[in-house]
Amino acid sequence: MTTTLEHILTTRHKAEMIGYLNAHPDEFREAVQLALDDKQPYSWRAAWLLWSCMERDDKRIKKHLNKIITILPFRNESQQRDLMMILLRMQLNDEQQSRLFDVCSEIWFDIKKKPSVRINAFKIILAIGKKHPELFPEIRLMIESHYTETLSPGVKHSLSKMMAGMK
Repeated sequence: MTTTLEHILTTRHKAEMIGYLNAHPDEFREAVQLALDDKQPYSWRAAWLLWSCMERDDKRIKKHLNKIITILPFRNESQQRDLMMILLRMQLNDEQQSRLFDVCSEIWFDIKKKPSVRINAFKIILAIGKKHPELFPEIRLMIESHYTETLSPGVKHSLSKMMAGMK
């Protein structure tokens, strides 16, 4: 049996989902739990919805950061992409940044993954690099042609713009 939120996640357009979650803030906890679970298609959709409804450094998400980082490598690509969108909006401590940098590096280096997943991993890598400039030499090595040749033209363009801002 599906919950009301699960039903909405699979039958409504995004604006309606956002409206529902905003009108029912008590459902936010269920959305977080679904985003952490591996209950497809609800889990990736819940993560997708959360990053559209959450505040920057949202206190309702903060207590789940370690779990998100831990599960990230084990979720499907759609859920990974959307969990990373959540993480991009959160303030992480140094230990979390270190763990996330490693996880996102693994995702970035997997050239068989979808470009949208890989570019979100790189956005996190770059955001962490901006806080820790000593990582820039390593980050520059990550954009060698071997790692970028499977990217779509649009993602390659985005990557170029991001790297131009690194200089």
